[in-house]
Amino acid sequence: MKIRNSLKSLKGRHRQNRIVRRRGRVYIINKTNPRFKARQG
Repeated sequence: MKIRNSLKSLKGRHRQNRIVRRRGRVYIINKTNPRFKARQG
């Protein structure tokens, strides 16, 4: 999982990336290709 200050650029890397808010943090999840996971902050 990558940890980045801004997830906007990472969202466009794969068309199935989804931005999700969990426990006050922002995540990018991808069911088909989990290597695109990322967390903000």
